[in-house]
Amino acid sequence: MAQQSTDHQASVTVPGAINGGADRRALYLKLFSGEMFKGFQHNTIARDLVMKRTLKNGKSLQFIYTGRTKSEFHTPGNSILGNSDGAPPVAEKTITVDDLLISSAFLYELDETLAHYDLRSEISRKIGYALAEKYDRLIFRAITRGARKASPISKTNFVEPGGTQIRVGATTNDSDAFLPDKLVNAFYDVAAAMDEKGVSSEGRVGILNPRQYYELIQQVGDNGLVNRDEQGTSRQKGNGIIEIAGIKIFKSMNIPFLGKYGTEYGGTTGVTAPGNTGSFIAEAIENQSDAETGINNDYGLATEVGSKSCGLIFQREAAGVVEAIGPQVQVTKGDVSVIYQGDVILGRLACGADYVNPAAAAELYVGASAPSAWGS
Repeated sequence: MAQQSTDHQASVTVPGAINGGADRRALYLKLFSGEMFKGFQHNTIARDLVMKRTLKNGKSLQFIYTGRTKSEFHTPGNSILGNSDGAPPVAEKTITVDDLLISSAFLYELDETLAHYDLRSEISRKIGYALAEKYDRLIFRAITRGARKASPISKTNFVEPGGTQIRVGATTNDSDAFLPDKLVNAFYDVAAAMDEKGVSSEGRVGILNPRQYYELIQQVGDNGLVNRDEQGTSRQKGNGIIEIAGIKIFKSMNIPFLGKYGTEYGGTTGVTAPGNTGSFIAEAIENQSDAETGINNDYGLATEVGSKSCGLIFQREAAGVVEAIGPQVQVTKGDVSVIYQGDVILGRLACGADYVNPAAAAELYVGASAPSAWGS
């Protein structure tokens, strides 16, 4: 086939070239992809896994514990006026709303005008991630606290079961937390403990570090612990597809894990950092005590949470979260926007979390001794 003559190409207008340069696409729009700038996203999963209540016209919400009672044979002729021991015993748990949790950004109008991508939606999405991350962390810390506590029902002969702590492995190495067979054994131990403590089997879930989760699914796929109908990407997502002993398993970067949030590298973990991890991947546990401004519940200091916790298993009664203001996004407008020639995008949330029924909470840990309880 004869090659077409190229003599006429010099007269063709090339709108994408700079001053007729060789690069015919230099001026074409570089389409923005939000996925490139999302970074490391934290998905909130805890909100639907615990008891959530909406609070109005108050600062705290009361949860009532009712202990067990006993049966007895009736003596003919005797009045029935309730058991002589006064059972069932009752106790309470009060959860207070913490101060307003916010995340915000100022968007200059000129920048928005010049940008060829949607700044507002991207910034709003990031604000949502920030609130979701904090939300999950507070709830998971409340569950951790509950797993280490005795029941508030302490009436003589009517003491209710408290939290559960199960050791993963038998060595003092943190690497035990990643061994699939040890994790499976721990899940069965927790399931048995919850059965023994009378905790409902409905709504039991387990939260693991992503590396634990991926180690586990390689093992469970061959052992019948995952529904065979769930194939492909389903079990990779960590959204409760896998079950061990009736416990649905999720993955999260927001559980206390060996003194960090979600991951820990080096030392006796046997996990090598992948490099270029950024500042969010192995973020240290921060202090969140009720003595801190804005905190009205006891989420624990970093030293109290400790460095040996490596997973949570719980039933929905383990913790409660009280919301006075649900997750919202607000944007300035009108005169404010005129004065500052831009808008403030604000995400806000007013909530508080604490353990409710310790018997429904279990903590996995590594090392020779279980982490200590904290708070009242």
